Amino acid sequence: MAEASFAHAAEALRQGDRDRYLSTLILTGDHRDAVTALYAFNADIASVRERVSDPAPGEIRLQWWSDALDGEGHGAVRQNPVADALLDTIARYTIPPGTLLRLIGARRFDLYDDPMPDLETFEGYAGETVSTLYQLAAMILNEGETIETGDAAGHLGVAHAMIGHLRAFGSVSAHGRIMLPWSIFAANGVQEGEIFSGTESDGLSEALGQIGELAAEHLAKAEAAIASLPGKLKPAFASIAVLKAQHALLGRRPGIFTPAADDPDWRKIALLAWWSWRNH
Repeated sequence: MAEASFAHAAEALRQGDRDRYLSTLILTGDHRDAVTALYAFNADIASVRERVSDPAPGEIRLQWWSDALDGEGHGAVRQNPVADALLDTIARYTIPPGTLLRLIGARRFDLYDDPMPDLETFEGYAGETVSTLYQLAAMILNEGETIETGDAAGHLGVAHAMIGHLRAFGSVSAHGRIMLPWSIFAANGVQEGEIFSGTESDGLSEALGQIGELAAEHLAKAEAAIASLPGKLKPAFASIAVLKAQHALLGRRPGIFTPAADDPDWRKIALLAWWSWRNH
């Protein structure tokens, strides 16, 4: 079943998280299968909020994954192809299940409408949900041996989360959610009503601009840290090419509430960025 499960995980990732799917294409063989399984698991976890009508069924889905990783899953866990591929990957590369359990725990925040309180909390959330994935991908490329990636995973994870939520700001806020640090909005005199109603203001533009600047700083620090890593680990961080392209596009959007997916140049720029990375 393993080969079919990894193929299913690749298709699930392609449909659920195109950017991370693209990042796996520069990998080969078992490494590609393993990183794909990891990312497909994350795509399932990250999309739970979108697939449920209220927190209760979301909690049940997250608990199913927790039980599966704890070895306490009800029913035939391995009948789920993504779970089957992930469990094989965990066994082969000695990935600590506790790391993935913390990722699941952090994603419980997504199920509720509480605003992200401050920058420190956001960075912690990004660390558990995004930086962790970079660290584990590097561990897979290192054949399961724990590897210290310095600031690469930490800074790139925060930048990734910031850019993702900046791009999704309009659609997320329209659903009554604030996933970027509320303290930065408050410091610029922004009221919740402005965010939820889609009312653009100088304060809101300034707050989003400051978050964009923070993302750029994390990208720069991540790029410097990646440059010092052993060559065999660098493909785990190749998505920095796409993130830089996405960040550049943020400044070209005509309005801060314009959905990022509406930018017709995005896919072309992303693909060119990947090609540049692969041939660097």
